[in-house]
Amino acid sequence: MAEIPTPQPPVETLSENNVHRSARFSPWIVAGIFFVVVFLGGIGFTIYTLIFQPANIALLRDVVIIFLAFESILGGLMLVLLLIQLARLTSLIQDEIKPILDSTNDTVHTLQGTTKFLSNNLVDPVMKASSSFAAVREALSWLRSGRKGR
Repeated sequence: MAEIPTPQPPVETLSENNVHRSARFSPWIVAGIFFVVVFLGGIGFTIYTLIFQPANIALLRDVVIIFLAFESILGGLMLVLLLIQLARLTSLIQDEIKPILDSTNDTVHTLQGTTKFLSNNLVDPVMKASSSFAAVREALSWLRSGRKGR
């Protein structure tokens, strides 16, 4: 008996696209690793300060409070910018895109009317005339074949 070959998994080759794709994501990976290291370093520094320098914990607390206040202010500013952008987007949709859609809708209705008009006044009469000519041609063909048979 002949052996049935087992399917082999496809061999992936490194193409320029694959190399470019992995190079494109490497800055994000490096940034993520950097922030994880900074975060873990901050936790280690806090534990070190709590254990070996308890007098400086008040200073660390004040620095953290200032940092959180700055972060809150920055978050508030970002929220205000987000609301401004949302208002601009809403205005764009109402003032520019909606009239374009209305105009497109009117054009579609006009084309539907034109199509119905052409269908009723041009296509239907041509189809009826063509079918009448085909019937006359078939009748003449039938009459001619009938005469030859006699």
